[in-house]
Amino acid sequence: MTVKKTGFYDMHLRHHAKMVEFAGFSMPIQYTSILDEHKKVRTSVGVFDVSHMGEIEVSGPKAIDFVNYLTINDASKIEINQGQYSAMCYKDGGIVDDLIVYHLPDKYLLVVNAANTKKDFDWIIENRFPEIEIKNISDEISQLAVQGKNAEATLQKLTEIDLSAIQFYWFTAGELAGIDMIISRTGYTGEPGFELYFPRNHSEAVWEQIMDAGKEYDIAPIGLAARDSLRLEKKYCLYGSDIDATTNPFEAGLAWITKLEKGEFIGAEELMRIKENGIKRKLMGFEVEGRMIPRHGYEILKNDESIGQVTSGAFSPILERNIGLGYIDVSFANVGEQIQIGAAPGRKGRMSDAKILKTPFL
Repeated sequence: MTVKKTGFYDMHLRHHAKMVEFAGFSMPIQYTSILDEHKKVRTSVGVFDVSHMGEIEVSGPKAIDFVNYLTINDASKIEINQGQYSAMCYKDGGIVDDLIVYHLPDKYLLVVNAANTKKDFDWIIENRFPEIEIKNISDEISQLAVQGKNAEATLQKLTEIDLSAIQFYWFTAGELAGIDMIISRTGYTGEPGFELYFPRNHSEAVWEQIMDAGKEYDIAPIGLAARDSLRLEKKYCLYGSDIDATTNPFEAGLAWITKLEKGEFIGAEELMRIKENGIKRKLMGFEVEGRMIPRHGYEILKNDESIGQVTSGAFSPILERNIGLGYIDVSFANVGEQIQIGAAPGRKGRMSDAKILKTPFL
């Protein structure tokens, strides 16, 4: 399989990024150190290349009805120039993907996870309504996330649009860095910031202007590794680790985006049954005592009995502790509960004590 390159590939090399294959793309895992990059975003401003994400347009006379049928949140509530965090589910309640739905004046833009773009597109086509037009425009779009307390001040230098007027999960279409783009106040770090969508052929010009505008704030490019530790501190789910086809929104803590009362949508019947019967496990956050970093697939135990499995884990540069997420039997899914993490799933091995915490961690 040919590994794709984003429009910022050459820029990553110039910044001496360590490149890895991720979701079919050559992407920067880090530039300097994960610790420094993580703290840069928490204290000032950083730039992420997230052009590997998928963008799918949905248009037609009944686009809103189709998007509402396709997703579990209530898309009918999204106003023009507003975004909505949502998910798509299979009929059995398992999660196809989590995504952002943007309501443009004449269409809807679905921003999906990089590794799921083809799968999601095929799923959308499979369930399409008549007279609905669906386009996968992912290869045409570059996307940058500019995140941190100085993100707004950095980008304001490059546009006449009043960025302070854009509220969380709203966007505007306008000119920034001399390029027409979508400027969205969204992100995956828990810090204030923006995600920018614009034609791929302008990638390097936009990157260079943003980096120049952010010099006074010591702006820096940020890799995928710090993106992961940043989202973990805020308990933002990662598809393929914390959520997937085997998990449902209620056990994943996504009941708040599951609008069963809105009418028919894919998975509604099974999700109603799950809600009525109650969940058997729950995605919880925990901290580990000692030096063990919890990894995906590690066992979660109570009194030497398995009660769950780790989905994500990392060292938190801000808390200076090892933290993680995992699905835990609801009988033990209580804040303050003492548990153990087993580093050797399915057999006796190194164990570390841990404690369930209230999330987000920060």
